[in-house]
Amino acid sequence: MFQCVYGMLYLSVLVTFGACNAPPVPLDDIFIEKTFVPEQCVRAVKVGDYVRYHYIGMFPDGKKFDSSYDRGSTYNVFVGKKKLIEGMDKALVGMCVNERRLVKIPPHLAYGKQGYGDIIPPDSILHFDVLLLDVWNPEDGVQTNTYHMPTTCSRKVEVSDYVRYHYNGTLLDGTLFDSSHTRMRTYDTYVGIGWLIAGMDQGLLGMCVGERRIITMPPSLGYGENGDGSDIPGQASLVFDVVLLDLHNPRDGITVTNQVVPESCVRKTVAGDFVRYHYNGSLLDGTFFDSSYSRNRTYDTYVGRGYVISGMDEGLIGVCVGERRTITIPPHLGYGEEGTGTKIPGSAVLVFDIHIIDFHNPSDSTNITVTYKPEECNKQTKKGDFIKYHYNASLMDGTSIDSTYNYGKTYNIVLGANQVVPGMEDGLIDMCVGEKRHIVIPPHLGYGERGVTDEVPGSAVLVFEIELVDMEEGLPEGYMFIWNDEVSPDLFAEMDKDNNEQVEPSEFTDYIMQQVNEGKGRLAPGFDPYRIIDNMFSNQDRNGDGKITAEEFKLKADEATAHDEL
Repeated sequence: MFQCVYGMLYLSVLVTFGACNAPPVPLDDIFIEKTFVPEQCVRAVKVGDYVRYHYIGMFPDGKKFDSSYDRGSTYNVFVGKKKLIEGMDKALVGMCVNERRLVKIPPHLAYGKQGYGDIIPPDSILHFDVLLLDVWNPEDGVQTNTYHMPTTCSRKVEVSDYVRYHYNGTLLDGTLFDSSHTRMRTYDTYVGIGWLIAGMDQGLLGMCVGERRIITMPPSLGYGENGDGSDIPGQASLVFDVVLLDLHNPRDGITVTNQVVPESCVRKTVAGDFVRYHYNGSLLDGTFFDSSYSRNRTYDTYVGRGYVISGMDEGLIGVCVGERRTITIPPHLGYGEEGTGTKIPGSAVLVFDIHIIDFHNPSDSTNITVTYKPEECNKQTKKGDFIKYHYNASLMDGTSIDSTYNYGKTYNIVLGANQVVPGMEDGLIDMCVGEKRHIVIPPHLGYGERGVTDEVPGSAVLVFEIELVDMEEGLPEGYMFIWNDEVSPDLFAEMDKDNNEQVEPSEFTDYIMQQVNEGKGRLAPGFDPYRIIDNMFSNQDRNGDGKITAEEFKLKADEATAHDEL
């Protein structure tokens, strides 16, 4: 039944029908039936090509006489070079990789009247089920096909560059033999100096970061006659689907691009400055790895002192407050061959988009610029004066912190009494009423490393626009109360209203307040008068019994140790 049906199929194609049991008419030439044709055929076999294929050899009755599958290896041979029986030489021409053919070869194009030992009898028609896996030519070189090109390409791979790329490696028939993706790490290597197979060395040249290309190479530029001893057979063409993620050269320095410099730049960073900046960090292919914005706080550091990677140390020199720039850092100036272990792979080029918020130097003092000064300035502020002023406070990048104008009242302090940060003390000295100043205060004279929660960031430079509204002259240094007139020789008696030879706290307070109200004495301005008087009383009450006796009572001029009273 099988032979009759098979013969009918065979004869229906080649010759006219005979009876079902009639012998087949002899073949004059090979017969080819394409049992599978791939959708794409990039290349067809030509005479002189080298092919790798699997086959099953059968007689017309279906009996198998040979199979490459049984040997576990393809049959590899040049086509049209008389290395094969003539019929197979003809049958392979025009085949595509992954094409499957049923080839029927007459005896005179096979082993003829001689046959082949005990395996193939004389005058045998041979059937071969052929699957083509590979084809190449000794004249072949590396072929590249870019199927994705990034919109921008500022640099292409050159000889001696170091690259990081992902790849899928397959044979020409699509069999996967290796993939960097499955290992979840890039392949990292120098290009063009013999660290790779020759075909890959050539195929990577000219690539851009983000580019995807197919690199196809003959075995002479791959693993040659012997393969790799494992997954790549000998004489195999190789196909690599490559995406380039990173490239640099050991001679590279940092690259600064996309600079946006503010119109006003009165000062640029130098080594030793302390800088506050925001950044987004990514790899060269755009993969994000870190951001100060996501933490909602700047990165604060000294520059030029080795506190950050050397590429960033260099990239932060010469910047202005408010400047934005992109700093590209090669791995030898970044995190080197090891990376950081998680977010930054080894040998990765780093790209930082930075925004300078502020900077200062530990040697900085308060910077004072007078923006307006009245024509008449008879009195200038000094320590001890009680002053009233308005201010607008901001950070160096213009972020508003606070303003007295929002409250509709001045800010009132006593100069030299540690009621404001040291930098403000400096900025308010020697001012005239009506004068206006621009004051820049470094953090060590402001709110320091800690700042003020939810108001002033740590290590922030402060900027104040101030206007002195009013001032009241203070007392001489060391005094909280002074006499405007001569001191009464009967001072103790005048205080002792009930003549019991001791002064009670109420008597003391009433007397001092009376002198102030009558203009005979003066308390230090800007402080609670009753607290000053209580302190004066305590200093006179030397035994702490809550009253002052004549023996205890002394004027300041009579004191061996100065006190802030009388």
